[in-house]
Amino acid sequence: HVQLVESGGGSVQAGGSLKLSCVASGYIFNGCGMGWYRQRTGEERELVSFIMQDGFTKYADFVQGRFTTSQDNAKNTLYLQMDSLQIEDTAVYSCSAGEWGPHSYCKGAHCYDCLMSWGQGTQVTVS
Repeated sequence: HVQLVESGGGSVQAGGSLKLSCVASGYIFNGCGMGWYRQRTGEERELVSFIMQDGFTKYADFVQGRFTTSQDNAKNTLYLQMDSLQIEDTAVYSCSAGEWGPHSYCKGAHCYDCLMSWGQGTQVTVS
């Protein structure tokens, strides 16, 4: 059973930085990858970043070079370094972890249509 616990959220002034962590238990990094998502008040959850086991990383357009995702396999931890935070970045940030499912398939080292587990999220407030 996969458990994901996020931490590192808080309140910060515009232009400031925060580093989020997501500790995964019962999980082994694999080709399905892990990601950060956020949900702003009244809006749908959206992708922030996604990282594959081989280090390939994808970012949402709104990141614009301000955020960096990394993973520490030894600690089973996913990170999101957020710099130059803007008021619009205020949201609940959650991490997700993918596992092989009945419809999953892989292209090289990257796998898709995986079953995703989610953490509870951590609040980030920028003012």
